[in-house]
Amino acid sequence: MARLAERFLNLWHLPAVFLGLILLTGTVAAFPAQGVEATAVRLVDNGKTTTFELTISKGLTAQVYTLANPYRVILDLPNLAFHLDPAAGQKGRGVVSAFRYGLFAAHKARVVIDTTGPVRIASAGMTRIPGSRALKLAIVLAPMDVAAFGAGTGAALAAASPADIPRNSAPPEKADRKHKGHAKPVIVIDPGHGGIDPGAIGANNVPEKSIVLAVALQLREALQNTHRYEVKMTRKDDVFVSLDDRLKYSADNDADLFISLHADSIEQKKLSDSVRGATIYTLSSRASDEQARVMAEKENASDLIAGVNSVDEGSGEEVKNILIDLLKRETSNFSADFSHVLTKKLGQSITLARIPQKSAAFKVLKQTHAPSVLIELGYMSNASEEHEMMTVAWQSKVAQAIASAVNVYFKKRTVANP
Repeated sequence: MARLAERFLNLWHLPAVFLGLILLTGTVAAFPAQGVEATAVRLVDNGKTTTFELTISKGLTAQVYTLANPYRVILDLPNLAFHLDPAAGQKGRGVVSAFRYGLFAAHKARVVIDTTGPVRIASAGMTRIPGSRALKLAIVLAPMDVAAFGAGTGAALAAASPADIPRNSAPPEKADRKHKGHAKPVIVIDPGHGGIDPGAIGANNVPEKSIVLAVALQLREALQNTHRYEVKMTRKDDVFVSLDDRLKYSADNDADLFISLHADSIEQKKLSDSVRGATIYTLSSRASDEQARVMAEKENASDLIAGVNSVDEGSGEEVKNILIDLLKRETSNFSADFSHVLTKKLGQSITLARIPQKSAAFKVLKQTHAPSVLIELGYMSNASEEHEMMTVAWQSKVAQAIASAVNVYFKKRTVANP
């Protein structure tokens, strides 16, 4: 048993740390126990180190590593049900500035710990909580030198064995048609964020990912009820989908229209009660204003938020080349047409922002095959608007308005069968 424990502790010298519960039988848990739940989390700082503590109901096997740009610690776990305070992770302590958690892919959970600078994993392990069957998973972090940190232990592991670090999530709903003729227009609905990436957090700690998924499901139903369209969704539940996978899914399904749903927020508390309303974005190499540029940067960072080192080739020159291709196919004009119709229909149902139509270099809108728009449904930071957005009545009203815009858009043009 002592030799086994020594071998287990030596794992801390590997590029990525694997955590396993050492059972009383002297074996290491090789497979996760079923039905594991996370019931509590906290940060403890003693001035020298900061400890991330997660209370779990059963032992499991996990993996922890560090990444740079931005500095963060990634904790990958098997399917885990999180029963934590919705506000958990918004405030940091010590070297931890914030953390988030959720499904990263099918049957895989992830915790992403943002750090104030480069850190090393001083220790990690699981211990039984006295008088309970639950265990405490503790990761102790300590500051370290920038040069010594390099790209992080996760980067080294990725170079040695890329499969050990998921670069993309599980694919969205299966793309069962690929550039085939279709009798009905294909509409791809893209609920933003999901899983480990909560998106904006509302004034009452409601995550953006939940609001946009609820609206997306209502929109799917409204469109399906017309029997005019083939409706697809990039995600149908609370799971992370990378930006690249969203784009690929749309292309694989040869979408005729791509609608990405999001919700906005502002950090300035003094303005949160006064700023509200929906905004419709289309693709542009140059943002229509500074706010649009900041919004695009924030949405394009979704993969980094989920702990994926995604290299965005979205330079201004690349976007310009895409736009040239779009203009050749009139796809850009179609996006603008749908944006105009959508603005009118949404304006009849909900409050719009002061400038309701904008453009910026959103990665998810880089669709050379289909007209696409990104809708910021409202401001989660506005407590009153957030409350409206949480109601089924509001979600249904928005879905009906978007569906009505889709109907008008396709009535204006005939989608020719290839």
